[in-house]
Amino acid sequence: MKAKKKAMISQPMAGRTDAEIVEAREKAVEELEGMGYEVVNTLFTDEWYSDEAMKERGVVQVPLCYLAKSLENMSLCHAAYFCKGWEKARGCKIEHDAALAYGLEVIYGD
Repeated sequence: MKAKKKAMISQPMAGRTDAEIVEAREKAVEELEGMGYEVVNTLFTDEWYSDEAMKERGVVQVPLCYLAKSLENMSLCHAAYFCKGWEKARGCKIEHDAALAYGLEVIYGD
């Protein structure tokens, strides 16, 4: 049995409600799964990423911590899906540059 290709989702989050983030992510997951991809998690919500845990670990640049983990998970992927508005989000722009530089298939959501 051939292993499924994997994809990550890059989406802007600043200035968006949790509901808006979830809605955009669910749409992207549905589209990617419909294309035959397994979606790799890039929405880090476990205790390790809580404000308290970040503070205890000495994390100074919280957004950079999330970006670093996202780039690590990108290493598991064949493709990266960019949600609408990605081009205005600094983390998404960095993820986009990395996806192009490392030859991932780039998919744009509408």
